[in-house]
Amino acid sequence: MSLRLKKTAPRRSSRCEDPPPPEFLRGIAEFNREEFFEQHETLEGIWITEPDPVRYLYQGILQVGVGFYHWRRGNWRGAVAKLGQGLTKLEPYRPACMTVDVERLVLETAALRDLLEQRGPTDLPAFPPRLPRVHRTTETT
Repeated sequence: MSLRLKKTAPRRSSRCEDPPPPEFLRGIAEFNREEFFEQHETLEGIWITEPDPVRYLYQGILQVGVGFYHWRRGNWRGAVAKLGQGLTKLEPYRPACMTVDVERLVLETAALRDLLEQRGPTDLPAFPPRLPRVHRTTETT
């Protein structure tokens, strides 16, 4: 029997004040190394079992990474869709949650998504040599 969590809207959680769990830090490190397939697997593993709304912070970062994965593979539609979904999930966690600088990630990612939308599917910009990273507000672990 699998655990099915009730779907809720992303919302700020009191868990935002908690230190990030080790698996979340692992997913962040994979994201920052542009290992988007791996970060998807890692973050999905904690997102799908987390009952607290902070799960949408995990899912938002996961979706942003998947959006960059699609862009790198030349899939404009997938990139725009996943970046947009990820940004929507991250919104309630601004400016920071679990020591993640959500504000910076949202601003930098939104600028790239806007560029993709402006150019359109027939004029896909080159994959950026430097992508947004998940920055921490503090490096304590």
